Amino acid sequence: MYRKLFSLPESGDKCHVFVYGTLKPEESNFEQYCANEIIAMQPAIAYGELFVLPMGYPAIVIDGGVQSAVYGYLFTFASDDILEALDELEEYQCDRAASENLYNRQQIEVFDYDKQTLGLAWIYCMDSTQVINLGGISQPSGIWTKD
Repeated sequence: MYRKLFSLPESGDKCHVFVYGTLKPEESNFEQYCANEIIAMQPAIAYGELFVLPMGYPAIVIDGGVQSAVYGYLFTFASDDILEALDELEEYQCDRAASENLYNRQQIEVFDYDKQTLGLAWIYCMDSTQVINLGGISQPSGIWTKD
């Protein structure tokens, strides 16, 4: 059974990341970045608005007006060392302004399919202005897959 998370991860603790796009199993970046690093995974939900970008991958807006279910996976990694590789993939640097990043990393609460909390996890998200500028199209189903 998956343990619920109740505190922010500290350095050296297991690292929890919610994925909803190319890092999901069967998607293009799973094997390279996650397959050999995951120690646990389970289907999960985050709340926000999912968009499909013309570049062929998705973005989620967390702080917008829409708070729909976005379906993905909660991955557990042995440590937060994985964040360095994921930050590079998502073009995120913590030492620069949010507007200069492609995605920004933040912690959110995630849930199982019964809407029970799984605790906090890292997620890579965009703000609504960035999504609009990139030509994002809302994906009301909350599910992204590369066809």
